[in-house]
Amino acid sequence: MEKTCHQHRLCLRKRADEESGEKPPEPKPIELPPAGLPSTQMIERTRHRYTDIHRLVDAGWTISAITRRLHLDRKTVRRFRDTDLDELLASANYRRPRNVLKPFKPYLNARFTDTSGEVSGSRLFLEIQERGYRGSRVVVRWHLAALREGTAEPIRADIPSPRKITSWIMRPRETLTESQEERLLQVRLACPDIARACDLARTFADLVRHQRGHFLLEWIRQAEQDAPKPMSGFAGFLRRDLDAVTAGLTLPCSSGVAEGHVNRVKTLKRAMYGRAFFELLRTRILT
Repeated sequence: MEKTCHQHRLCLRKRADEESGEKPPEPKPIELPPAGLPSTQMIERTRHRYTDIHRLVDAGWTISAITRRLHLDRKTVRRFRDTDLDELLASANYRRPRNVLKPFKPYLNARFTDTSGEVSGSRLFLEIQERGYRGSRVVVRWHLAALREGTAEPIRADIPSPRKITSWIMRPRETLTESQEERLLQVRLACPDIARACDLARTFADLVRHQRGHFLLEWIRQAEQDAPKPMSGFAGFLRRDLDAVTAGLTLPCSSGVAEGHVNRVKTLKRAMYGRAFFELLRTRILT
C-alpha cells in the first residue's frame, strides 16, 4: 500500500512539472579521476630519460654532448627534446615489451597439467602476478586457451651458450656450484663429443697447472684418436713443437718476463709514432 502511494505521488509531481513547463533538475555528472598510466619499466625509463635530457638541454648542452653523456642516438635525444612528455608516455604505454609471459610459461603449463585443465585464467593471472608478472590478463587467457586446444608452442629448453659450457669445463671442479655441476652433467649426457672434450680439457688443464709435461705425449695421442676435430687439430699443433711445449710444462722458468718487456716496448713505440724521435723512445724504455 505504501509503495502504491509513493508511486502515485511521483506521478502527480511529474504531471505538475509538465503543466508548469519546468524541467526537473538534471543530476550532476560524476567526475572521475584521470586515468593514470601503469607503472611499467618502459614508462619509468621514459620519465627518467626525459628528465635527464631536458636537464642537460637547460644547462646548455648540445645534442652531440648529450649523446655521448647518456649513450643514446642523436635521433632519440632530438625526439625527447622536441616532444611533450605526455605524448612520449602514451607511446611507451602502447609499445609494451614482447614475450613478457615467456618466463612464466613453465609455471602455467605445470599448473595446467596438475589441475588437468580445471583452472581459470584469472586465478593463474593472480598467481604469476605475485611472482613478478607485469603483463595483461588477456595474454594469460590466450595461452590457457591454446593449452586447452593443444596448439600452444612447446617450451624450448634453456640451452647454455658455448662460452658458458667452456667456463664450466675449464674452471676447477671445487669452484662450481651444485646447479652448475648439474647443468654440466646434463650437457655431457646430451652430447658425447662434449663429454669427451670435457675429460681431455680438464686433463690438459691439470698438466698446465701442475707442470706435468711428461704426460703431454700421452695426452696428444688420446686427443688424436677419439677427440672432436677442433681438439685433435690442437693436439697436432702441439706435436709439431713437442720439445718446446714439454719444456714449458715442465721447467719452472719461462719467457713470460721477456714477452712482457717486448709488449711494453711495442706499446711505447706505437704511442709515440710520428711524435718524437729515437732518443726519447730509448729514454722512456730505460726509465
